[in-house]
Amino acid sequence: MSDGPLIRYPIIQHAFFVNDLEEAARKWTRLTGAGPFFITPHHMGDKHLYRGNEMTADVGYAFGQHGPTHVQFICQYDDEPSIYRDMYGRGEEGFHHIGCLVPDPFEEAKRYERLGFPTASSLWSLADVVYIDTRPALGCFLELHGDTPEIRDVFKRFEDAARGWDGVTEPIRGNRGQQLDR
Repeated sequence: MSDGPLIRYPIIQHAFFVNDLEEAARKWTRLTGAGPFFITPHHMGDKHLYRGNEMTADVGYAFGQHGPTHVQFICQYDDEPSIYRDMYGRGEEGFHHIGCLVPDPFEEAKRYERLGFPTASSLWSLADVVYIDTRPALGCFLELHGDTPEIRDVFKRFEDAARGWDGVTEPIRGNRGQQLDR
């Protein structure tokens, strides 16, 4: 690759597609010590597109921390087209994407397009977010997340909650049914 490495920014997030957000969060807490997790079912990002069309899939997220790594779980409650259903059918689970904070996700997405990796999805949630279909090279999607003070504040909440946490008390916290970014 004449453009340098495929991924030019530190990977800060690992994301998994799961059938049940709370079950996945409790399992990861028990097995890895990750957490606590903040769950947002039925999340609606603004300007959410899937392969150029408005995305209507009903998805939920759980966010937590494991050391320096942000851990995300994603659950899709329906079978509408999405980057999640691109990889997993109903009842299936697995690793979905890695994520990086970048200054300008849309500009970085153009670089990936030139390298042959199309934009699969985009949305706005405190920052622009673009998902690149890097499955042929990496086996998963790549999330390019805008690096804004607002999103850094959200990520810092996860880091702060994990810092000094006893690994047992309240592994599932706040935001159930509430948007993290509203």
